[in-house]
Amino acid sequence: MDSTIASPSTPKWNVDRPFLTGRFHTEGKGFSVDSFSAGVDKPIGLYHAAIQELILIDDLLYDLVGIEGRYTSIRRIRGKDDNVTFQVDASMDLALQESAKRLFPLCESYLLINQFVESRSQFKTGLVNHAFAAALRALLLDYQAMVAQLEHQFRLGKLSIQGLWFYCQPMMGTMQALSIVIKKALANNFIGSAVLNLLQSQAKAMAGDHVVRSLLEKMSHHASQAYLGILERWVYEGVIDDPYGEFFIAENKSLQKESLTQDYDAKYWQQRYSLKDDIPSFLANAAETILTTGKYLNVMRECGHNIQVPVAESSKLTTVGSNHRYLECIKTAYDFASGELLNLIKEKYDLMGKLRSIKHYLLLDQGDFLVHFMDIAREELVKKPDEISVEKLQSLLDLALRSSSAVADPCYEDLTCCVERTTLLKRLSTLKDLQTTQTVYSSSGLEEPVSITGLETFSLSFKVRWPLSLVISRKALTKYQLIFRFLFHCKHVNRQLCTAWQLHQGLRRRDMQGISISVSSLLCRNMLKFINSLLHYLTFEVLEPNSHVMHNRLQTAKSIDEVIQYHDFYLEKCLRECLLLSPVLLKKLEKMKFICLQYAAAVPNMITAPTKTEHSYVDKYKKLKLRTRSQTMKVAPEDATTIESILNFEREFAGELQSLGPILSSSSGAEPYLTHLAQWLLGVGRE
Repeated sequence: MDSTIASPSTPKWNVDRPFLTGRFHTEGKGFSVDSFSAGVDKPIGLYHAAIQELILIDDLLYDLVGIEGRYTSIRRIRGKDDNVTFQVDASMDLALQESAKRLFPLCESYLLINQFVESRSQFKTGLVNHAFAAALRALLLDYQAMVAQLEHQFRLGKLSIQGLWFYCQPMMGTMQALSIVIKKALANNFIGSAVLNLLQSQAKAMAGDHVVRSLLEKMSHHASQAYLGILERWVYEGVIDDPYGEFFIAENKSLQKESLTQDYDAKYWQQRYSLKDDIPSFLANAAETILTTGKYLNVMRECGHNIQVPVAESSKLTTVGSNHRYLECIKTAYDFASGELLNLIKEKYDLMGKLRSIKHYLLLDQGDFLVHFMDIAREELVKKPDEISVEKLQSLLDLALRSSSAVADPCYEDLTCCVERTTLLKRLSTLKDLQTTQTVYSSSGLEEPVSITGLETFSLSFKVRWPLSLVISRKALTKYQLIFRFLFHCKHVNRQLCTAWQLHQGLRRRDMQGISISVSSLLCRNMLKFINSLLHYLTFEVLEPNSHVMHNRLQTAKSIDEVIQYHDFYLEKCLRECLLLSPVLLKKLEKMKFICLQYAAAVPNMITAPTKTEHSYVDKYKKLKLRTRSQTMKVAPEDATTIESILNFEREFAGELQSLGPILSSSSGAEPYLTHLAQWLLGVGRE
C-alpha cells in the first residue's frame, strides 16, 4: 500500500486491490478462493514476530474490505448458505493468529453485507430492499472511512494489532447484528413487509444493546420509507402503486364492478382488493382500516370523482415512530373517505330514493300499477313461460306505469319485467347461500307442476348502476324478486277468489240463492279471509316495520359498509319472516294457494242459476247447513254432485289450515314472528 492517506470516498485499496464481487474474484491478483495468493515468497513464520505483526496488520486492513492478504485467504464453504470464512498461514505466530481470528467475523460481516447490497440493488428485489440496501451502502461508506483512517495510522507507524482490535470494536457489534438480519433475509429471500418485520423484530431482540437497537431502528426507518410511499398513495388517493408486489393489499383486476349487477355470487366488493398474509407488524392493527380507506377512494375514482384526502405537511406518512402518529393519519384519511363516499351515494346518486322506488314496485308498497298491469297482461301471463313475449310484457308494464301514480316516480323507467323458468320453491332451492330455518330445500324432493304459467314465474327487476350496485347488487335484487314473486302470486290468488266472490254476490242479488251457492259462498269467504290475512301479515307485520327500521339505520350509518350490512340484514330478515326460508311452512302455504286457485277456477262451472229441480228443494233446505255426506244425499242429484265437490274443496282446505297449527306452534318458540302469523291465519278456521 502507498504511504499516502486514502480518501474515504476513494480508498487506496480500490486501486491496488479492488473490492471483491459476489464471486470473490479480484482483477489485480487473479487468485482462487481455494488457495492462498500467488506470488508469496516464503511462509510468514520465517519472519520475526515483529515483522509478522506488521505483515498481518497490512493483510487485515485488506481483509476488512473483503480483499485477500498475502498470508490470509478467503474461503467459501460450499453448502446451503455458502458461508465465507477467512484463514491465515498456519506458520504464523499463534498469538497473532488468535488476534487475526478475532477480527475475521468483522471481515466476514463486511463481505456478507456488501454482497447483500449488490444483490438487493436489482430492480426485481423491490423498493424496500432498494431502500435497505441504500442505507447499508451508506453504513459501508462510514465503515470504509474507518478502515482508511486505520490505514493512515498504520502508515504513520502508530497502529499495533491490539490497536487495530480496539478501534474495530465499535463496528464489531453493529456489523454482526446486521449480518444476522441479512442472513435471515437471504435465506428466506425476503422482500417488502417481510424485511420490515425482520428489522423490527431484531431491533426488539436487541433491547439490551442501545447502540445496535438504534442502528436497526434507523435501518427500519430507511427501509420503510418506500413502503410508506405506497401506503400513502393508497390511503390518500386509492391507488396501488406497487410495481414489485410488496404492498400488503392485493388487487384482483379480473373482478370488474359490472359483475355486481350480473352475478348473484359476485365477489367484487370483498375480493377486488384484499389483504395479503405478510402485513407489516406496525400496521397489523390498522390493516382493515387501510384496506377500507383505499377501497372507498377507489369507488369515487371509478365514479369519475378524483377526490384526494387533504394532507397537511405534518400528516404525511414519512416515518413510523413510537408515538403512533401515523395511525392517527390513517384514521383521519378513513373518516374523510368514508364520509365523502357516503355523501356521494346518498346525495348525488340518491340511494334512499332508489330504495323507496324498489319498495314501491318490488314489495308492492304502491300497487295501483299492478292492478292495471294484471288486467291488461292476463292473456300473456296465462301462457307457459317459454311462450311468453317478454317484450310485450314490458310494453304492457310501461303502459300500466304511465297510467298510474308511478309516473311521478323518477325511477319508474328503470323497472323491467322478466319471466323465470321455474317455480318459487325450485328457485329457492338453487340459492345455497340462504340459511333456511328448517330442512334445507332439496331439488330432488320438489315436485315441479306439470304446467306452470307466467303467473307463477313472472317477476320485476330494476336497473341499478354503479356505485349503487354496491348496495343493490344482483344478490340483493334477487332477494327482492323472491319476495315479489311470493306477493304477486298471493295477489293473483286474491284476485281469483274475488272474482269467484263477485259471482256469488251477483247470484245473490238476483235472488238465486241455491243450496250450493250458500255452501260455496261460505268456503269462498274463508279462503278470501285466509289470503287477505296472509297478505296483511306479509305487508304490515313484516315488510313495513322492517323497512322503517332499515330506513332509520341507514340515516345513522357512518360508512358504505354499514349501509350494505344494514340492507343485507333487512333483506335476510324479510325473507325469513315472509317464510321464504322456512321450507315446510312455505310448501304448506303454496299447497293452500293451489287449492284456492283450483276452487276459484271451478266456481263458474259449479255455481250457476238454480235449476227447476233445485227450486223445489230450496224452501225445505233453506236453513240447512250442509256438513255431512248423508245430508247431502237428500238434495237433488244434480245439486248433490255440486255440493259434494264444494265440500271436497272445503275439507281439503280446512285440513291444510288445521295442519298449520302444530307447525306454527312448534316453531314459534325459536321464531317469535310466527306467533303473529298464527294469530292471523288460524283465526280463519274458527269463524
